[in-house]
Amino acid sequence: METNEVVERKTKGSAFVEFVLRRLSQDTAFGAALRRADNPSTEYQAWEYLAGWCDLENERERRPFAVVASALAKAKPARDGNLGLGRAIAACFKTDKADGNQSDAAKAKLRRLLACETVAEVCAILRPILSLIESRSVPLNYGELLDDLLWFKAERTRVRWAADFYGRKEVA
Repeated sequence: METNEVVERKTKGSAFVEFVLRRLSQDTAFGAALRRADNPSTEYQAWEYLAGWCDLENERERRPFAVVASALAKAKPARDGNLGLGRAIAACFKTDKADGNQSDAAKAKLRRLLACETVAEVCAILRPILSLIESRSVPLNYGELLDDLLWFKAERTRVRWAADFYGRKEVA
C-alpha cells in the first residue's frame, strides 16, 4: 500500500524552536530564564531548560541553543519565520528606494559575521544582530539558524549566509 503523503522531517533546530514557542505561551518563568541565556554570566539560569536538548558540558553545542533560545524569548514570535540569516539582516535595512543588501551598515554586519571562524565567535557576534532583527520584527527562521550553528562549517555556512544576503541561489 502506497501513500502519497509528504512527511515533513523536523530538524533538531525546528523541533527546539517549536518547543520553545509553545512553552513561552504557557510559562513566564521559562521565558524569563531564556531571556538571560545569551549572556555567558547568566546563561546558567536557563540550563534546566536546555539540558534536555543539548550537552551542557559541550560549549560548542550549548551556546547555539542558548543564543537562539534567548532571541526567541525576547522576540516572542507567533511562529518561526521564513527568512535565512542573510536575508533577515538585509531586511532590517530595506528602504523604499533600495534593497537592504545595498546598505553599508548591513554589509558591515554581514562582513563581521562572515569573519567568524568558530561557533563561539559567531554566537557572540549574533547577540546584537538578533536584537536588531527582533526590533525590526523581521521573520527570521530561528530553526534554520540553530541548525546552521549546530552544524557550523565555517566556509560552507558563511557562503550560504552571503548568498542569502545578496539574494542569489547557493552554488553547490
